[in-house]
Amino acid sequence: MWNRTKLNYAPVAGLFFTALTIAGCGGEKSSSQSDNQDAKKPNDITGNYYLPEKATVGEGALLHSELIYPLDDRPTPQVHASTLVETEEGIVAAFFSGTHERNPDVGIRVSHLENGEWTWPEEVVNGVQNDTLRYPCWNPVLFQPQEGPLMLFYKVGPTPREWWGMLITSEDNGKTWSDPVKLGEDPAIGPLLGPVKNKPVQLPDGTIINPSSIERERDGDVFWQVHFEISKDQGETWQVVGPINDGETFDAIQPSVLIHEDGRLQVLCRTRQDVIAESWSDDQGQSWSEMAATSLPNPNSGTDAVTLADGRHLLVYNHSTKEGEEPKGRNILNLAISDDGKTWNPFMTLENEPNNAGYSYPAIIQSTDGKVHITYTYDRISVKYVVIDPAKI
Repeated sequence: MWNRTKLNYAPVAGLFFTALTIAGCGGEKSSSQSDNQDAKKPNDITGNYYLPEKATVGEGALLHSELIYPLDDRPTPQVHASTLVETEEGIVAAFFSGTHERNPDVGIRVSHLENGEWTWPEEVVNGVQNDTLRYPCWNPVLFQPQEGPLMLFYKVGPTPREWWGMLITSEDNGKTWSDPVKLGEDPAIGPLLGPVKNKPVQLPDGTIINPSSIERERDGDVFWQVHFEISKDQGETWQVVGPINDGETFDAIQPSVLIHEDGRLQVLCRTRQDVIAESWSDDQGQSWSEMAATSLPNPNSGTDAVTLADGRHLLVYNHSTKEGEEPKGRNILNLAISDDGKTWNPFMTLENEPNNAGYSYPAIIQSTDGKVHITYTYDRISVKYVVIDPAKI
């Protein structure tokens, strides 16, 4: 796979930056205007975007930032792949947690934000198969449908090429959980996986769309392909759409779904081609356009996105590749906003100080009060929780 030709993005200089020439009395720009213009020159790996300095809590749109649990009091050595949801009782987060990724002791833990404090993360499910066999758990995804119990999707299996999707539900906002249920099989993809990393969306008619992907081995190579698992009966049955890409032009996984005002759906995907890729649907997810590169970079790391109540779209992602100077790869984490899903403005830098394992696998939602909530892996040893006020963007 690594020998396949990569599709490189074509930088478009000045995509977001229009130079404003404001004449003073002598026909020249003032020093402060010139300095400000210089400060906004592109400074990222693509040469197209200006990335601001790391945001400070209390300034601009960043309202709050904290670790869900402290570094000196961890439930397990490592943690990854957080997810969050709003329930009637507040924000709930989940993540996989254990000795390290792929270790059989990795289970799914849940924490609740109560009275401004995160509860101790409790394991709610694991990969125990019998008295002698246990597999690791992977990538939990919380989802509260319009009707019915809170859902927690997750994967179980030795590797992402061999895992399968599982589901537990809660009738009390995540305090207690049902017994695990396997999601089933489909001839197009094998085991159903549920949402592979990012949250489902529910359309006005009640249709639930799980954005998903598979990592398929063929002729000694591994191909990453995006598909969707769609339910019109509150998750009782699932229709598979896709895979929508061949895994060659783009190795793409872990889509997130945006909903546009005209009814179109858009997905943004992690790739191995150094870019975030996109695809569009104008028939409620039944068919999708050919996958194409966006102008945003990606260091082969997970992203997430959400459509806000006002119609704008927010993306949380690593604005980098694995090349260039630090911060690169997963050592920088950013927020970008768009009106149309095509033109993006990276307006906030959440992290840019290199550490051992970086800042990765973000999750993002908007709560009923309008605030935006984000979680992400912090150096593989904790989960950071951030609150954004989109009215200040």
